[in-house]
Amino acid sequence: MSFFAKLNARQQMGMAALIMGASVLLSRFMGLFRDKVISWQFGAGGETDLYFAAFVLPDFLNYLLAGGYVSITLIPLLAGLMEKDTDSAWRFFSAVFLWASASVAVLSLILWIFAPHIVPYLAPGFTEEQLARLTEFLRIILPAQVCFLPGACFTALLYIRRQFAVPALVPLMYNGMILLCGAALPYFGIARGMEGFCWGVLLGAFLGSFYLPYRAAKSGGICFVNAWKHPYLRRFLLLALPLMLGQSIVVLDEQFIRVFGSMAGTGEVSLLSYARRIMMVPVGVVAQAAGVASFPFLASLFAKNDMENFCDTLHKAIKNTLIVVMPLTAYLVAAAMPVLGLIFEGGRFSPEDTLLAAPYLQIMLLAVPFWCLQQILGRAFYAMENTKTPAVVGTVITVLLLPVYYFGAPAFGGAAVAFLTAFSVFLYALVMLFVGRKYFLPAYQGMFCLFLKNVLLVCIPFCISRYAGLYAERALQDVFSLLLVQLAHICVSGLAFAAAYFVLAGLFMPENIRLILAPFLRRLKK
Repeated sequence: MSFFAKLNARQQMGMAALIMGASVLLSRFMGLFRDKVISWQFGAGGETDLYFAAFVLPDFLNYLLAGGYVSITLIPLLAGLMEKDTDSAWRFFSAVFLWASASVAVLSLILWIFAPHIVPYLAPGFTEEQLARLTEFLRIILPAQVCFLPGACFTALLYIRRQFAVPALVPLMYNGMILLCGAALPYFGIARGMEGFCWGVLLGAFLGSFYLPYRAAKSGGICFVNAWKHPYLRRFLLLALPLMLGQSIVVLDEQFIRVFGSMAGTGEVSLLSYARRIMMVPVGVVAQAAGVASFPFLASLFAKNDMENFCDTLHKAIKNTLIVVMPLTAYLVAAAMPVLGLIFEGGRFSPEDTLLAAPYLQIMLLAVPFWCLQQILGRAFYAMENTKTPAVVGTVITVLLLPVYYFGAPAFGGAAVAFLTAFSVFLYALVMLFVGRKYFLPAYQGMFCLFLKNVLLVCIPFCISRYAGLYAERALQDVFSLLLVQLAHICVSGLAFAAAYFVLAGLFMPENIRLILAPFLRRLKK
């Protein structure tokens, strides 16, 4: 029996969250390093804007086919069938895999052919020369979608088997290939400009998103059947259809930055994208990991009709996530400028670019707790096999905000796009909370007070952190290089924030300290 199997359900969920959290953290750092390389070589604007804009159509295709949600829709149905009839389960898996592979291959080919006619609608602010180059990038990246969707089927199989290690390696392999090709191909004269990064996306998609989970799933046994029909296929499509048609604000958020950022001015797509990369680090490490790890357990509890433990598990997931993410968010808002400068500044990314991007990052960071809420609440709905509610809520909010984006971006620039990005997630999370009370109201017990207390708890550490960081920067700016000054600012402000936070939490909310330090204390005991 494996170590993971010996743990109880709560320990397994915690271990899974830890594995996925570590994976997301490493992946985000690799992504930031990749963007550092890009910003150093290309700065903000030019080919950088084109590179980020090239993902609009491939990502939309992935969302349209519910590629990001295959695991969510497939896991409950396949897990249930595995318990009842293994042969039927493999026929169902094969049918989903075949239809998913065929659909994404055909649509990718059609979009590849008509790419020159589509790109003007993806980046309405670009020139004809930029659109021609964007078409080249798009045609390199599009075939990667053929790997993502079938690979997601194998990943779902691994989640059912409670094998989290390989899915945790997928984003690391993906980002690693982008970095390798982005640096190596231009060096050897195989690609020019940012083409190397585009080829890295394709190679990373094949090796990381498809081949790696396939090999892992095959080692545990796969029984492919040439079956295009199955009774559960209709049920699967009904679950996936709302996700396919309901393009939620949380899945289109990055695309709106790219599309409307192109209308906000030259370089705005890059500046907004760089800011969003940093903002998504706490979202991915805390919220995404908690949501992915809790989903199989929530689905299992719902299948057993154990709503008491379902709501208890959901309550703990929300509570623990908020306790961890609130101080992290407050600190990042305080240290936004030096963090951006340390990560991206240098080469063609100037200090002026840092000054322009920092307010965008601070605005986006304010929505991080609400990103966390919607991530976990969304998984709770999906565990109940309810994909319609999140899709409808997200679609309505998206449609309502589209005109605001369209008129706000040209009039007010990148700041308007950053604000609307944060506001849309805030609104989506609140509506989801309101709608969710019908299903899991007991999970909300004490949540508003907890949120308010944590907001108040981080206010004083935030102010102390800001003052300490600025003081350190002013004291050292004439002595050390800009890079070391930024690093000192981050360290001093971080230590000041941590000291103030732990003193106040020890006095008023000691449970926060126990939760944050629990993983480290367990390791010390061992």
